[in-house]
Order: sequence, then C-alpha cells, then structure tokens
Amino acid sequence: MMRQRDRLILTVSGVLTAAVLTGWFVVQRDDDAGPSGPAPRAAERVPAAAGSPTEPDEDWVAETAKRLQIPRRAMLAYATTELTERVRQPKCQLRWNTLAAIGSVESAHGTLGGAGLSAAGVPDEPIIGPALDGTNGTRAIPATAASADLHGDDEWDHAVGPFQFLTSSWERYGGDADGDGMKNPNDIDDAALGASRHLCLPGGNVAADNWVPAVYGYNNSMAYVDKVRDIANAFAR
Repeated sequence: MMRQRDRLILTVSGVLTAAVLTGWFVVQRDDDAGPSGPAPRAAERVPAAAGSPTEPDEDWVAETAKRLQIPRRAMLAYATTELTERVRQPKCQLRWNTLAAIGSVESAHGTLGGAGLSAAGVPDEPIIGPALDGTNGTRAIPATAASADLHGDDEWDHAVGPFQFLTSSWERYGGDADGDGMKNPNDIDDAALGASRHLCLPGGNVAADNWVPAVYGYNNSMAYVDKVRDIANAFAR
C-alpha cells in the first residue's frame, strides 16, 4: 500500500514538474524580487558502497528510486554526484534531493517527451529546449558554432539535456563524471556533475544559508526556486 507521504511525493513532483516544464526556457524576469527564503530539508546522506567513497550503495539506490518513482539510472547519477562532491567540496554539503528536484523540474529526470535513459545515462530522445529567440518572453541568445553542435540550430541557442544547460554555462561548469573522455550535457552523469559545480560555486553551505542563492543562480526566478524547494522537501525523509 502506498503511504501518505509517498502519495505526497508523487503528487508534488508530478504537478510541479508539469508546471515548470512549460516554462523551462530562459526568460526575461524584470519584476523578480530576488532570492529569499529557507533551504529545503536535507535528505539522508547517500551511503557509499563498501570500499569506494564515491560509489553509492546499489541497494540504497534501487530502493530509493523505487520508493520515489525516480528512474533508477537518474537516481544513480544524483547519488554518485553527492558522494563525489562530498569528497571534492565537503563544505558545500550538496544533497541528492536538490539535484533530483532540479532534474525533475528541468526534464522529468531525463524522460521528458517520452525519452528514456540508456545504461550510459543518455536520453534516447534529445531533450532540447525552445529556441531562445526573444519571443514568448525568452531572452534572445544567438547560437555559436559550439552551441549549434549541441542542438543543431545555427541561428539561436537552446538549453539542452537533463539539466537544461546553455552552452555558455556548460563551457564553464561541465565535466566528465563517468570517465568516458567526453563532457556531454546530454549525459545525466555529466549534467548532474555540472549542476553541482554550478550550485557549489558561490561558496558556503548549500544545505543551509546559501541554498536559495545557489538555486536562484541556476535559474533566476523565485518561482523556480520555490518549486525546486517543494520537490526537494517531498524527496527528503
């Protein structure tokens, strides 16, 4: 039987994801009051596998993914990123539920539009945001040769991948999380690592006072921050 808290998790995640996916693209926000408010609850720490501080316990990943109805492959990426950042940037204290909440909002954990994640963590259908051409409230961001290589549009930029990176942000924060020799924003492992680098960059404790500024820096909208917080709280025990 589904517990009441699990029903809340599924309801909040589904409703908020649907709401934000209609406005995932980069927009002009002249009337936003700026970042404020509390951080979400910190989820339980990811347990590491025996003998490896940066690999999550497989049983924990499988159980948590099933309980929260997060694709297991996505949950593996979120958990691995928490462990990696725990070693690389321990002061940041980034927890997996923040990454999972952002992944839920941005692309339904890499499954937007019916996509599925491969064993390598890459969606089998490209996840590409709308053209950032200055219409429908978007900022006008011309394409570059590098961005066109990612989304195929020679004229306008698009956000790409499970964490909806713009090319300029990816060039700054992107990484090769799975050691395949490529920094690929369409790879959920690489994208989660890039998101963690973006969130942890401002310094401070992302699990506390710096959480709101960090998420606001990822997407400059308090409506976005509030939705990510709500989902992160639902994912926390």
